[in-house]
Amino acid sequence: MIKELPESKGHLLAFEIKGKISIEQEKELISKADRIVQEYGKIRVLALLDEGASWGVKAGIEDLKWCMAHMKNIEKFAIVSSSRVWKWLVTIDGFFAGIIGIGEKHFQPSDSEDAWKWIKA
Repeated sequence: MIKELPESKGHLLAFEIKGKISIEQEKELISKADRIVQEYGKIRVLALLDEGASWGVKAGIEDLKWCMAHMKNIEKFAIVSSSRVWKWLVTIDGFFAGIIGIGEKHFQPSDSEDAWKWIKA
């Protein structure tokens, strides 16, 4: 399930993910991101992921395709998760994202206030 958060305003898309994301849910999220990019040119994303957050193969491929096509439009990406796997992935991806000018950081749920401050700054 993807739930858009009320803090989503302007060029900020904030959402919470619980459980496995279907291709239909991913397409809906991509549609929201496309609207933000069309209106503002840039997007900042904050994702709160629960322990069971995952993508099906088709949804994961769609997500990756969108990110690759819109790299120049992504300013910042914050992942809030207690998962060590997400922390590791963001650390590795953050290195490459930094090379092309995307800010990407992982935050523990206990540091979610810091995530909000960082994504909005």
